[in-house]
Amino acid sequence: MKDSQMRNGQAIARRLRLTSEEIAPISAYGAKASWPPGFQLYQRGAPADGVFIVLDGHVVLRNKIKVGRGFVPVIATSGQTFGSEGLSPNSNYVTDASASEETKTMFLSGSQFRAFVRERPAQTIPLLSQIMSERAYLLEKLHELAALNVDQRLMSTLTHLSTDRSFTTSDGRLKLENTHHRLLCEMVGATRESIALALSRLVAAGIAERKGMTFLIEPGSLSSTLGDNGNGDSAPPISRELFR
Repeated sequence: MKDSQMRNGQAIARRLRLTSEEIAPISAYGAKASWPPGFQLYQRGAPADGVFIVLDGHVVLRNKIKVGRGFVPVIATSGQTFGSEGLSPNSNYVTDASASEETKTMFLSGSQFRAFVRERPAQTIPLLSQIMSERAYLLEKLHELAALNVDQRLMSTLTHLSTDRSFTTSDGRLKLENTHHRLLCEMVGATRESIALALSRLVAAGIAERKGMTFLIEPGSLSSTLGDNGNGDSAPPISRELFR
């Protein structure tokens, strides 16, 4: 079980990204746009057509659970896609999508996607592989919610965030500020109090350093700790809450 947990953490950390070389041939078919912080690109239930690629910044996908509460299954960062449900006929978006900072995207409509596949089949492989890797990531998230406790889900989420330069310092450490706490709650599926306690345990274990309301974490310590925790039953006794 310990090896399985380690593989899970590493699989999420290795979530694929399209390179600039792989995005370049798509540019002839897509439409680029820039979005200000907080701008909502689409709402859950709206008609969906095509797929977005993040060129810079990041987009938060969120499902509303109750007033003031939500669940964030994923943050799409540079080189990743979102809204791929729009590649299915007569589909609707299944989340809200908002830019968390100044963000640039490329939108490939359904008709343009089909044209890209038809005219440049070999160059569609990276895009299709990217979409499939993101589907695998979501399946891992479902496993986490069912099998891992709050501490373990938090460490897995932190490992994921550490791969995005928007959340890291110049020396590669993950930097979590007070404004990130709500996002952590929605990604982990836990209350703010539980996240605060879990972060305090990381500080006590020497995995995180606290400076005021900011936490600094060495990413390499997260995957090893996730593996050492073993299964959920052998981890420290904490709540297994899901959006209480």
